[in-house]
Amino acid sequence: MEPEINASISSATRQQVYRIYLDYLETAETKRRWSVFNDVPWDNLDFGKATSDVGDRIEIYCTEELYVPDYSSEVRGLLRSLFGFAWSQTAWAFEESRHGLAFREYLTRSGLRWTAQFEALEDRIFSKRWHLPFRTARQMACYGALWESATFVAYGVQRIKARSAGDEVLEAIFFHVGRDEAAHAGFYRSIVQLELDCDRERTIADLARVLSRFKMPGDGLIPNYRSRLLNSGAGISPRSFLVRVVWPLLTTLEISREEMKGAMKKHAPLTVSNERGGISV
Repeated sequence: MEPEINASISSATRQQVYRIYLDYLETAETKRRWSVFNDVPWDNLDFGKATSDVGDRIEIYCTEELYVPDYSSEVRGLLRSLFGFAWSQTAWAFEESRHGLAFREYLTRSGLRWTAQFEALEDRIFSKRWHLPFRTARQMACYGALWESATFVAYGVQRIKARSAGDEVLEAIFFHVGRDEAAHAGFYRSIVQLELDCDRERTIADLARVLSRFKMPGDGLIPNYRSRLLNSGAGISPRSFLVRVVWPLLTTLEISREEMKGAMKKHAPLTVSNERGGISV
């Protein structure tokens, strides 16, 4: 799928996007920065808490993060003419790479995975490449708002599981990565809101198209992705996706369900689905 690069963006829009990026970066630098080495209590790692089912869940998240170079390069190529948006992807890639490192360190320090296993995993992963699922910057902003919100919800569930299990290390990891994901989702929502203010009808149409074809980045790349999410408890249910991701996004953007239903019928008559099952707004 070849991206559509819009070079005729107004100066005012460029400045607004730049301001959104600057606000995002300032908050990240002053309130949200954390260290894999200093802010995760590795000395408190309890090997008895690191069970095989935990390892299976963390491996899925870690595997998805291995595609960060693809995510970053593909999206920045689409957005290169829009400075604030393009550079936000550089900051995003750094934060996501830190997530992958934290997951990897947990798996190796706990003994759930060995270095040789990761080498074999990397060989499998890098034999495939992730490509843009949508063609325009606006559609990718809609996708990012959904993707990051779904990840935030999933990580929140995992943090609760870690706390219940008494796994202080994993709870800390999910606290930090979850806070990052919330910030990422907020950035994309701000971009979508800006698009709504500029062209409400087309933005809602694009959101409907993205919803109709939504799936997480690992779907189609990671072997047995959907079944692994379901069997390991790493994913979220269709109901949770609808109630905790889609509806809150529509509320924040002040898009009524009736308005979205109309857009779905007009612009995205296909069944709305993701890796968790069918979704209807």
